[in-house]
Amino acid sequence: MAGNGGIIGPTKVVNSPQTRTETFTSSGTFQKKNCSSTLSEVLVVGGGGSGGGGPCGAGGGGAGGYRTGTNVGVPSDPITIVVGGGAAAPSSPADGLSGSSSKICSVMESAGGGGGGGTPGPLIAGTPGGSGGGMAYCAPQAPGDSIRGAGNTPGSIPSQGNSGGFGAIVPSSNIAGGAGGGAGGAGGNASCSPAPGGRGGVGGVGVANDITGSCVSYAGGGGGGRGPANGSPCGTGGSGGDSRGSSPGNDGTAGTTNRGGGGGGGSAPATGIGGAGGSGIVVVKETTPK
Repeated sequence: MAGNGGIIGPTKVVNSPQTRTETFTSSGTFQKKNCSSTLSEVLVVGGGGSGGGGPCGAGGGGAGGYRTGTNVGVPSDPITIVVGGGAAAPSSPADGLSGSSSKICSVMESAGGGGGGGTPGPLIAGTPGGSGGGMAYCAPQAPGDSIRGAGNTPGSIPSQGNSGGFGAIVPSSNIAGGAGGGAGGAGGNASCSPAPGGRGGVGGVGVANDITGSCVSYAGGGGGGRGPANGSPCGTGGSGGDSRGSSPGNDGTAGTTNRGGGGGGGSAPATGIGGAGGSGIVVVKETTPK
């Protein structure tokens, strides 16, 4: 006699689930393959800010905001994906620019990174953003928190990024810029040694993530520009750029594309231009029937 109330039929077999991962390096739409209202895992990184430039040690660009989530609720298909662009390198000595935000429809958004300080002046503030830009320094005045770019702007929990670093000048011949913040830590402060020239701050570290199947570091801050006569590179930060530090050409390098890296700050004595920010990325993973 059948043990199922007398109903005789085939046994139902449910296969174990598998995952589908799609990486967006430009804006588009995601079409779910299952009936769930959630995505099993997501990564959203904003575009990085560009480094500042000018006759002083300029600040590095902040990394794009870095946010992740699991079992993320989403609306019905199609799901709109926006990938933020990295900030363009200034065409002349100027403050760095902010990157653009990346987002999954209205569910999760990561802000662009803040630009590094750069144009001549007493204190050149970094711009706030997902991670903040570093501060440039052209005059011997005491730094304060208001002049380095704040990270995690606008705010999110957990934090999407960190602040940029302070610039330095002691004595007047040693001028160097603070680094941009990264997803894993604040941008480094500039140092007044070695003399002459000082050293730009080291870019804030990125965060490693293996959502794509490979362990990759995202959202590193750009290194700060250095003062005159210091020929060594000034800083590196995750996937951020750094200041080349080779006299007399002193342009910052670009942040890594599709990692949200901040661009490096320009350097003195030649008027260096900041590096561009790296574009952002969005990665979506869903569980699908096998």
